[in-house]
Amino acid sequence: MNYLNMKRRHTLQYLLPVIALLVTAASCKVGQAYKRPEVPLPQEFRAVATADTSSIADVEWKQFFTDPALQSLISKGVSYNYDLQIALKRVAASEQTLKQAKLLQLPQLSFSVTGQTTNPSNNSLNGLSIGSFIKKQHVEDFNAAFNLTWEADIWGKIRRQQEATMAGYLQTYEASKAVQTQIVSNIAQGYYNLLMLDEQLNIAKKNLALTDSTLRFTQLQRNAGEVTTLAVQQVEAQKQSTALLIPQLEQNIAIQENALSILTGSLPAAVERGKGLFSSDVPQWLTPGIPSAIVSRRPDVRAREMELITANAKAGIAQANMYPSLSITAQGGLNSYLANNWFNIPASLFGTLLGNVTQPVFQQRRLKTELETAKIQREQSVLEFRQSVLTAIGEVSDALVATEKLKEQKTIASNQADTLQLAIKNARLLFKSGMANYIEVLSAQSNVLQSELNLANIHRLQLSAAVDLYRSLGGGWK
Repeated sequence: MNYLNMKRRHTLQYLLPVIALLVTAASCKVGQAYKRPEVPLPQEFRAVATADTSSIADVEWKQFFTDPALQSLISKGVSYNYDLQIALKRVAASEQTLKQAKLLQLPQLSFSVTGQTTNPSNNSLNGLSIGSFIKKQHVEDFNAAFNLTWEADIWGKIRRQQEATMAGYLQTYEASKAVQTQIVSNIAQGYYNLLMLDEQLNIAKKNLALTDSTLRFTQLQRNAGEVTTLAVQQVEAQKQSTALLIPQLEQNIAIQENALSILTGSLPAAVERGKGLFSSDVPQWLTPGIPSAIVSRRPDVRAREMELITANAKAGIAQANMYPSLSITAQGGLNSYLANNWFNIPASLFGTLLGNVTQPVFQQRRLKTELETAKIQREQSVLEFRQSVLTAIGEVSDALVATEKLKEQKTIASNQADTLQLAIKNARLLFKSGMANYIEVLSAQSNVLQSELNLANIHRLQLSAAVDLYRSLGGGWK
């Protein structure tokens, strides 16, 4: 025991100055602390009269989309969409890296057991010495030891590495939320487009029946000698143009159903509908909130900020690499050149302690290049972050303008459709009484068809603008 105490005191004499140095240097940390760069933001979004802190981005998607069929599609998409599953796997892999980064400041410890035999030349100095001292032609060495290595985080390099790893993890997490918001938006957009195609198909079929009735009446007039064969041909061509819309719309419906199926991680199949197009009301509560909140609400902007934090931490790491590094290695265990004395304690005990300070002197400008490159990449990340905020503000403003102007378009298109419906009734009555010709009837029917198709499209655009606003504000990941 006295022997062991002497060895401990001897070791402490060397460790105390090193510990004092570490305590003094522990507070050092090079590099800039992260601070969110200034981004010029308006007080309110364009086309918004007053600023309101409440925002539809805070509403869960199940509350924003009330159609049960649409809710079912979105739920399947969130659960089974492959792009989202891939994004979540990236989060899981990044989480493992984060767990490892939390232990970077701890020492590395390993255990090794070795056995070695050396047979030097009999004519060498080692061979002659071995033969003289231990009367053998070879030397055996048996070693069992714990090996410890630890680098002091004097300049905060390891802490910067941990910051970068944490930011990288948060980036993948925010990126997965951004993928979900896009998937929710794409499914809603596709569903509303499907409802529009269904409505346009019904409009085409209804107008085809109307044109068929006009064709039969025109044929009767031709048989009576009141109109020529040209009139019949033109009415028939109008019927064929309307009939051509039906297979085109049916094709688009099938393609849209396939796209929705793929978004939900399913094989292409028919998609269940709930409400009709005009039964799907545009949400009336479309408050965007204030522009400054978009930085914290929108996942893709948050992901860009995490990239910036990572770049800032890497610049700190590159700077720390240019300063001296202090590492301590220690080894202790049992050592003997005879196997039968290997576990003879305390005689076989040994220990070594090494402190190493390394200062890079000339690295062919590698460290300087890495530092300057890291600074440039940090500046690039600042610009990308600002650009992402600007893009987000622009997308919200676009959606707000579309929402407002589509209301006006919907009112005009609805009045136009009503007017043309009345016009075609009058035209058919006048045609049957001989007070209007077939050209006027064909023109009225064509105008009604286009106005009803346009009205369905505008209503779909209204729904799409609401979805765009919800997504652009960062809604959909809750």
